[in-house]
Amino acid sequence: MSIGETLASARRDAGLTVTQVSQRTRIRESIIRGIERDDYTACGGDFYARGHIRSIAQAVGADPAPLIGEYDATLRAPEEITAADALRPTMAITPVRRRRPNWTVVLAVALLAAVGLLGYHLATGSGHASATTAGFNVGHGRSGHHAPAPGHRSPSPSRSPSPSATPAPVALTPVSATAFGPGGTASGDNASQSAQAVDGSSSTFWPTNWYATASFAGLQTGTGLLLDLGRTETIDSVQLTLGTAPGADLQMRVGNTPTLAGLTTVASASDAGGTVPIRPTAPAQGRYVLIWFTKLPPDNSGTFQADVYNVSVQGHA
Repeated sequence: MSIGETLASARRDAGLTVTQVSQRTRIRESIIRGIERDDYTACGGDFYARGHIRSIAQAVGADPAPLIGEYDATLRAPEEITAADALRPTMAITPVRRRRPNWTVVLAVALLAAVGLLGYHLATGSGHASATTAGFNVGHGRSGHHAPAPGHRSPSPSRSPSPSATPAPVALTPVSATAFGPGGTASGDNASQSAQAVDGSSSTFWPTNWYATASFAGLQTGTGLLLDLGRTETIDSVQLTLGTAPGADLQMRVGNTPTLAGLTTVASASDAGGTVPIRPTAPAQGRYVLIWFTKLPPDNSGTFQADVYNVSVQGHA
């Protein structure tokens, strides 16, 4: 039997569905079905195909070693890009040389500033003295105190208007949560599990796909979760919990069009992990809120992946 037939047979023997294998391995169902048909085009390369075969085999109780050996012997490309190649920088790092300050220019500028300041004081000093003398002769008595004109009333201090009370933010419940990729909702990671990020349960979550590097191994620019609030709202903050180690970089994007270009970045977080509050500098308005990962944290398998639990939105209707 071929690799795909062997994995499909082992899955059926284990009494598992494709959906159950997807939940155990965090591999999209479409990729699993393709592998069972010996179609590896959706895997994204030999490195990912071998990893998928290993994960699926372990989930269904099959030995992955002979399957990976068969893949290498029959299907592996002659020049495979390894994880080490993917992590190697593409440009050499050139040290930045510090420039020494030009002391001649600095001294010349300081001298010009001093001359200008001296001229200003000389010009304004004489005018001030004349004004002071004139004011003394006209408006002051011998005691040196200014005599108010008859009938003059001192202006009463103006009262500042009291600021209006700002209503406290309330929870805004999304009507849906959808996996979102660079091409929109059609290219998101693990779409069948995206609703688990907003179901309020601490035991369910939405996982991204796993990648060979934190920057998605150059396959795409990011991945995310799109929240639809149902109508335009004023968003004060978003809070989510990451079930992985710190290391995630993410953005909060808000807008009324569910496209990457139509959603504006209003806040961000770096090296995030655990409970992550995200608050824009000013409340943002929009129907859609996108949690967009630009860098993934490491997982326990030597790859990079994020698990998102319990996303909540605070704001004003």
